[in-house]
Amino acid sequence: MEMATAKGAQYGPNAPQWRVTVPEGPSVTVEHEAGRAWAWAWLGTCVLAFRDKAIGFGSRVWRIGADDPRRAVHGLKVGLALALVSVFYYTRPLYDGVGGAAMWAVLTVIVIFEYTVGGCVYKGFNRAFATASAAVVALGVHWIASKSGDKFEPFIRSGSVFLLAAMATFSRFIPTVKARFDYGVTIFILTYSLVAVSGYRVGALVAMAQQRVWTISIGVAMCIAICALICPVWAGQELHRATARNLERLAGAVEACVEDYFAAAEATSNSKQPSSKAEGYKCVLNSKASEDSQANLARWEPPHGRFGFRHPYGQYRNVGAAMRHCAYCVEALNGCVRSAEVQPPAPAHARRRHLADACTRVAALCARVLREASGSVSAMTTSRILDFAVAEMNTAVQELQADLRALPYELLLAEAGSAEHMATSPLMEAAQLFTVTSLLIEVSARIEGVVDAIDTLASLANFKSSADGEKPAESATKAQPVINPGSE
Repeated sequence: MEMATAKGAQYGPNAPQWRVTVPEGPSVTVEHEAGRAWAWAWLGTCVLAFRDKAIGFGSRVWRIGADDPRRAVHGLKVGLALALVSVFYYTRPLYDGVGGAAMWAVLTVIVIFEYTVGGCVYKGFNRAFATASAAVVALGVHWIASKSGDKFEPFIRSGSVFLLAAMATFSRFIPTVKARFDYGVTIFILTYSLVAVSGYRVGALVAMAQQRVWTISIGVAMCIAICALICPVWAGQELHRATARNLERLAGAVEACVEDYFAAAEATSNSKQPSSKAEGYKCVLNSKASEDSQANLARWEPPHGRFGFRHPYGQYRNVGAAMRHCAYCVEALNGCVRSAEVQPPAPAHARRRHLADACTRVAALCARVLREASGSVSAMTTSRILDFAVAEMNTAVQELQADLRALPYELLLAEAGSAEHMATSPLMEAAQLFTVTSLLIEVSARIEGVVDAIDTLASLANFKSSADGEKPAESATKAQPVINPGSE
């Protein structure tokens, strides 16, 4: 501080009080080189991270196309439809024929082209019919408004827009309209509002409405032709295959849950891990939205293959509801498996081993019934083996119930001579075993409901009779992958 005061007095009051010495020479060079090395290392890390993400994204895209090549074909079909319909805009003779509204054909292709034929027909029919009906109503209102004079014309137009828009919007809450004509109602409101409002300033309203209807009809016809003639994907077939696949997965889940439970109850160091098939019931529980969508779209499809014009697509919903009713019970059974995995293994006694054999047999027979039903649906044939499989399943269930009635007496004998802790006492073990057995019996009862729904479907769809000894269940595993149209 004294040195600083002396320097201040020497150089005056405005002289600097401190002086900083900046290092020069090799130390500065090293710091700059370290900074450049860090920047290059950071840039290299970013490039490598971007490369890894690009490779991962490319592999996922390739896997999506490889799992179902129809997705890639769908993209090519959309491109082909847009290329063909754009000719009406690029070619002068065609452009003069449809006028400046040729762009509406391009927009129609973009809006209504769907993955399945049913979805394309549904949107195409709704758009064409809604556009035509809205144009006719708008022309009628325009004629009435033009005859009422300049004073009342704006009120008539505005009142018609308010009334029709309110009524059409309310109709979307009606279940039938919501399921089949929701898109058409939206297009009706849009088209009527555009034509009615623009008609107040546009003189050639009839020509404008006519051009709009023609161009939209061209786009609709182009979409339906390409979607139905080039590698078509039918919503009815997708629904049919999804039903057969869900039956197969439910069969695997029932069998795997029982096997995993008894494997977990007698866990050892060499015991196997829980099977992934036990999670198959989740696909059944999550299938309602897809089934409803595909059933609604399949009604719009023309006859194809063994699917007639009045094929009972609504019955597939009943089959799906019966499967979900059974899958809920399988989910509870899987919960018992998870609880058995976290508990310490208990010493096995003869009664539990006997019930394990009986439960495993019932589960195997339940899976056999579901697989026979899956094969019957997949091949669209009535299986004669299915009735025998159901009868054999019911016999095994009755034997299991008889063994279950004798369980309390065995428990009393085991409890009297047991010295285990309460956590692994025979009574605690038997409570869980009783729950698993009861759930398995309930599953077998609900499987009968699934079989009844499939019998109704076979009757309504006129399934063919299978030959004696034929097992159509083998064809169920050959079903192609099912795609949810709403997931695109």
